[in-house]
Amino acid sequence: MTVHTRRRLLKGAATAGAAGIGLSAMGRLAGWAAQKPEPVVLKTASIEARLTEAGATRNVLTWGEAGMPPVIRMRKGEPFAARLINGIDDPTTIHWHGIRVPNKMDGVPFLVQPYVYQGDHFDYGFTPPDAGTFWYHPHCNTLTQMGHGLTGVVLVENPKDPQFDFEVVINLRDWRLGDDGQFIEQFRPRDAARTGTYGTVRTANWLDQPQYDAPAGGLVRLRAAITDVTRIYAFRVDGAEAAVIALDGNPVPQRFAPDALQLGPGQRLDLAIRMPDEEGAIVSLRDVRGTKPKVLATLRAVGKSLKRDPRDLAPLEANPVAEVDIARAQHIPLALSATAENVPGDGICGSLGYSFWAINKVPWPGDTPDPTAPLAELKLGRSYVIDMENLTPHAHPIHLHGMSFKVLSSSTRQVQPQVTDTYLIQSNEKVQLGFVADNPGDWLLHCHIIEHQKTGMTSYFRVV
Repeated sequence: MTVHTRRRLLKGAATAGAAGIGLSAMGRLAGWAAQKPEPVVLKTASIEARLTEAGATRNVLTWGEAGMPPVIRMRKGEPFAARLINGIDDPTTIHWHGIRVPNKMDGVPFLVQPYVYQGDHFDYGFTPPDAGTFWYHPHCNTLTQMGHGLTGVVLVENPKDPQFDFEVVINLRDWRLGDDGQFIEQFRPRDAARTGTYGTVRTANWLDQPQYDAPAGGLVRLRAAITDVTRIYAFRVDGAEAAVIALDGNPVPQRFAPDALQLGPGQRLDLAIRMPDEEGAIVSLRDVRGTKPKVLATLRAVGKSLKRDPRDLAPLEANPVAEVDIARAQHIPLALSATAENVPGDGICGSLGYSFWAINKVPWPGDTPDPTAPLAELKLGRSYVIDMENLTPHAHPIHLHGMSFKVLSSSTRQVQPQVTDTYLIQSNEKVQLGFVADNPGDWLLHCHIIEHQKTGMTSYFRVV
């Protein structure tokens, strides 16, 4: 096993952000224009990594042996290929969260692909249609595999994006560790039936409050992906002017300050930050939700001020997502609720042994060899509106695979018509999400608090 120090992890994370090149992308820059690019090799491994001052944590999972999973960079509209090699004693897959891939590339065991056993491999290949911040993770035994580290960030670049002076990429996640720095039980049934089982150690890029140097007076693009299995964040930036420029891979219709902006597991945040002019000034990204607010990461202004003006920052180009025809759309009622059933079907990939949650009164763990019937069978190319209601006292980040939707309305707040793949629905909220069923296949819809997903809050649409 390889031991990774804080210094090595910090250097690697900063290099990936500042150089603008993900670790796995370095060797294939020349192949971006090719029709059959050289595949990025992603081999799962169990390593030791220093996540706390208690010493090295055993059985940390990653792809490769270089610590934190690599930041993978793709380009919009250009072919991408990856080979998953399973080096751990647990079946696995890769789901490309938020990327509108062909159905057979979606990584959901048995719904669309077989899982990959130790020593076997699976080849993924697709052309990302959208630019933005995405991420990748297993869709097999997710609570353990993701909880132990198998979560990485994907950046799909658009050469038409405005120019920034610096970029930093942040992978936000918790770890369930004891005082000795070793893993403790990932799952507590009483917590899974509520908000989920929280981690004990909070990190950004596997570090506690990492700091990155950025040009004084410069414009920074900060990309953050919430790859945690449970935690909902409320983001705030202190020490600098900041604006949200994209959510979940898509430009926001109107930029706004991240004033305690709430986002849940699976969601992504792109910020434009104007660094202070004074060298040494500190900018902090904070989570202010709950009773234990935390500084997640900081930026330090260095050098002579570039004196950039945020008003000069051009808007991001919209992704080519089909526009929903609201007038002709068919409505799909969808209710999120608890369930009285307490005996789930046998799960293939790590059943938790309970069912606490349901979609339209049906609890399903989402990984059985004989799936439940789809929520609805959708006609290819037709517009739909999901009328979703949260009947529970807890928030749920609901993620749709394979397609993007537009937020149309909410019963509790005014919303922008944001295009996204994950919506954090609050308690007792009713929301309308419109989309065009333009990607054929079976597509999961589930809560991305993994314990909620694995105890019933999962279903799928069939597009034919």
